[in-house]
Amino acid sequence: MIRTMIVDDDALVRLGLADLLEGDEAIEVVAQAGDGLAAVERATAHRVDVALVDVRMPGMDGITATARLRALPDPPKVITLTTFDLDEYVYSALAAGADGFLLKDTDPAEILRAVHLVAAGSAMLHPAAARRLIDRYHHAARPQATAAHGLIGALTPRERDVLALLAEGVTNAGIADRLGMRESTVKAHVSRILNALNVTNRVQAALLARDAGFVG
Repeated sequence: MIRTMIVDDDALVRLGLADLLEGDEAIEVVAQAGDGLAAVERATAHRVDVALVDVRMPGMDGITATARLRALPDPPKVITLTTFDLDEYVYSALAAGADGFLLKDTDPAEILRAVHLVAAGSAMLHPAAARRLIDRYHHAARPQATAAHGLIGALTPRERDVLALLAEGVTNAGIADRLGMRESTVKAHVSRILNALNVTNRVQAALLARDAGFVG
C-alpha cells in the first residue's frame, strides 16, 4: 500500500482528494492536514510515503512545508498541488525537494498515476510546467553548465547510463529492464548519483543533466 497524506487548507479539496485516492486499492490515506505545520507533525506521527501538498496555505505555506517534510529522518515524497500555474511556484517547489508538480484541475487518473510514479521513485510534472521549466534551464546562465559537466564527469560510465535514462523520466523498473540490472542495483546507483550531483531528487538530477547538455 502507498501511504499518503493530503495537505490543503480547503476541507472540500481534502475530501475530494481523499475520495479519489481511497478509490485506488493500492493507496491508503493515513493523514490529512490543513496547513504546513500540521503536515510536518502528521508526517512525524505517521509513516507517509507520498504527501500531496497545496502551495498557498495560511501559516506555513506548501513550499516551506515541502522543505520541512523532506528534511525529516524518514521523509515522504512530495507532490505539490496548486490552482496557480506560476513559474515561481514550480521552481520553488522543486528546489524545496518536491518530486512532482500538478495543477488541481489535472485529470483524476493523472493524479493517481503521479502518486504511483512518485512512490516508485520517479517524478511527475504537469506538462506545461515541465515545458517551461526545461525552457528556462536551457536558456539559463551558462556558468552552471561548467559545474554540471564536472559533476557528471565524475560519475562512472554505468552511473551515466542510469542518469541518462533517469533524465528521460524512466522509472527504476524501466531502467533495470533497459540496462539488464536488478531494480535494487538501480536504486543504489540513483542514490549515489544524487549524492554525487549534490541534489535531493530525480527532478533536480534531470535538470542538471539537461543544463550540462548531457541529454536533450
